[in-house]
Amino acid sequence: MKNFKLYTLMVFLVLVVLTSGCTTTQEEQTSSDSNSSDVQMEEMGEAPAGMDGNMTPPDGMPEGEMGTPPGGSGGSTSVDTGTGAYVLTDGEELDGGTYTSINDDENAIRAEDETTATLTDVTVEKTDGSASSSDASSFYGLNSAILALDNAVLYINGGSVTATTEGSNGVFAYDGATIYIEDTEIDVSGGNAGGIEVAGGGTMYATNLNVFSTVKAAIRSDRGGGTMVVDGGTYTTSGSSGAPAVYSTADVTVSNATLIAETSEAVVVEGLNSVVINNCDVTGSMEGVYGADSSENIHNVMLYQSMSGDAEVGTSSFTMTDGSLVSNNGDMFYVTNTESVITLTNVDLTLADDTYLMVIAGNDGSNGWGSEGSNGGICEVNFNEQTATGDIMVDSISEMTLSISDGSTYTGAINSDGTTASVLSVTLDDTSTWTLTGDSYVTELSGTTDNIDLNGYTLYVDGVAFE
Repeated sequence: MKNFKLYTLMVFLVLVVLTSGCTTTQEEQTSSDSNSSDVQMEEMGEAPAGMDGNMTPPDGMPEGEMGTPPGGSGGSTSVDTGTGAYVLTDGEELDGGTYTSINDDENAIRAEDETTATLTDVTVEKTDGSASSSDASSFYGLNSAILALDNAVLYINGGSVTATTEGSNGVFAYDGATIYIEDTEIDVSGGNAGGIEVAGGGTMYATNLNVFSTVKAAIRSDRGGGTMVVDGGTYTTSGSSGAPAVYSTADVTVSNATLIAETSEAVVVEGLNSVVINNCDVTGSMEGVYGADSSENIHNVMLYQSMSGDAEVGTSSFTMTDGSLVSNNGDMFYVTNTESVITLTNVDLTLADDTYLMVIAGNDGSNGWGSEGSNGGICEVNFNEQTATGDIMVDSISEMTLSISDGSTYTGAINSDGTTASVLSVTLDDTSTWTLTGDSYVTELSGTTDNIDLNGYTLYVDGVAFE
């Protein structure tokens, strides 16, 4: 009997040891699998919309590594909107008063969930406390002075917004939120921050604002885009070469306003997004040395794809009607690494001396904007009731189709150095004219060719002199 009891005890102990060993091995394997998965996700990142996990652009777009655009830092992060020093309740109306935030990752005023609220003549100050993540401040409104998110609707009438700290955008609409703001003064001077912004599908209607921003755009959007409709007011940037008056990864319309970029290009459109400008005075002054000695293109309006994931790959568009567009340094338009449409109707154009009206070309890839040699631009250009003067350059890996119509006049040379573009097509209707200012080289010519004034120069069509 004693031997039997001893035998039973030994069997029991062996089973305990075996069970313990199996359990430990299973936990270690689970932990190992989890860590391996985490590392893979960190290495791969999130694939931008419209791209597969190998980061290969669809529809024949050039391949390229992810870069850093003037309007955003790129990369990916989990959604983090932080907290609010004052969180509005549904139906709340604030009239006057000063609301501040001095803590990290904190909005001074915040509207969330299904809240509908109104601010009237309120002073908002974000004067201390920084964003812990530059991506989250750009993508989700972390640390902004005013943030509306979820399905909140926020009305802002009058008052002022001052934001001076890192990542403190002025007024930010994120996700399904909508902001209506009018007659408000906004001053933003902190790092990685712009004036008014939408992202993640937010919507903003802005009327008669006075916005000043020193580091990023006065009117801007970021990952996930949204809608911005701006009417009236003045929007000025100063102090950073990456601070255009407008930076769009959304659908942005600006009317009857003054847009000034004192040290940057005036407007940037990234990827499958648009900027429509109606009856505005727009001025850009991008810093940098223009010409052959420059390591970058200096320009006033840029349409491009950064490959950062902040904008879906697709057709960028810039449409301007009436008003004025002034470039104090660099080419008026620059298109690279994207398909695009530029439409001008009755715009008063002022070019910097000895620059191009339009450059459609690849880039050296150093910014991650596609791979050198396969990152040219594809651009449809429409002149409608437009007077335009200045040369156009389309490089050998790029394409342009130019339509001159509705009483337009174009004066300038196209590819005067003899470069043969991949596609370079010009069409004139019977109400419009083209006067050459130098020998020009195109691949196709159609329409009313009687309205071409060679002006003593030679126009080559697919290598043959036009007569």
